[in-house]
Amino acid sequence: MAHQVRAVVARGKGAPVSLETIIVPDPGPGEALVKIQACGVCHTDLHYREGGINDDFPFLLGHEAAGVVESVGEGVTGVAPGDFVILNWRAVCGQCRACLRGRPWYCFSTHNAKQKMTLTDGTELSPALGIGAFAEKTLVAAGQCTKVDPAASAAAAGLLGCGVMAGLGAAINTGNVGRGDSVAVIGCGGVGAAAVVGSNLAGAAKIIAVDIDDAKLDTARKLGATHTVNSRNTDPVEAIRELTGGFGADVVVEAVGRPETYQQAFYARDLAGTVVLVGVPTPEMKLELPLLDVFGRGGSLKSSWYGDCLPSRDFPMLIDLYLQGRLDLDAFVTETIALDDVEKAFERMHGGDVLRSVVVL
Repeated sequence: MAHQVRAVVARGKGAPVSLETIIVPDPGPGEALVKIQACGVCHTDLHYREGGINDDFPFLLGHEAAGVVESVGEGVTGVAPGDFVILNWRAVCGQCRACLRGRPWYCFSTHNAKQKMTLTDGTELSPALGIGAFAEKTLVAAGQCTKVDPAASAAAAGLLGCGVMAGLGAAINTGNVGRGDSVAVIGCGGVGAAAVVGSNLAGAAKIIAVDIDDAKLDTARKLGATHTVNSRNTDPVEAIRELTGGFGADVVVEAVGRPETYQQAFYARDLAGTVVLVGVPTPEMKLELPLLDVFGRGGSLKSSWYGDCLPSRDFPMLIDLYLQGRLDLDAFVTETIALDDVEKAFERMHGGDVLRSVVVL
């Protein structure tokens, strides 16, 4: 049986999204049908709409979501109808070289639903990050569903599906921030703010938030930053060094994804310190650094994919911290909106005053 549901579709590069009826098939082997309760509006969705990911239009947007499993296909044992789940876009295969080496967070063969969701005329949709959750229901690979405590708010829980997990994981998993460390976070949008929270959770002694927007810096301080630097009028490298005894931070998280901010991160870290790139650059960007400096400063230069998270390990743990009052996911929900307000949410992104707009169904 197929399901007719409302969903947000991007039909062409740069064109406004539209609310349309789509067809979602019943789950086949290894698949799950999920009734969406909430889905965050992420910059990645805007990149899809703008053609910045690829040109496989029409796209079914939305990927930062939580909901309830409605039905599952043959062979599915990890989740069952009625389970409250967070959707993830890295369904670990368990068989690739990364998984077999005990590093499943790097899984090189993640999978999605094999069946296609379509427009009513049969046109196949490309679901954003293999999820497509700006919809009343979506079809995913069962491995993309991570069961968590249903006491959690769907609007807050769904944010672990992408941006908040990326930032938390960049600090905790990739940067390996530890007790007493000094951390600098360059770029304090949703991902950078989450890196501040992650550093605080990990026990960092000093957390320096850097941005060009005072409102974002104020938010970062509320979320645990001990110091803030407005890099519009202050050299962030010098400021970070001054705040760390002249040495630089143990870990610098770059959450912008630009060559100039990456260079700032590189020179703002202590000798043998760690730089974590979680901001996503565009294809034309180039980085130039003196190779002698790369060698001479030692340490680690890392990229963080999805916060190097393992959903089955990280999502339930973080939801438990949320329910205990130790992780304020609600602070990331700036506003809740309806499905037909997604285009307005994209416009609000440019103002910089929103951590997350969340579609609630």
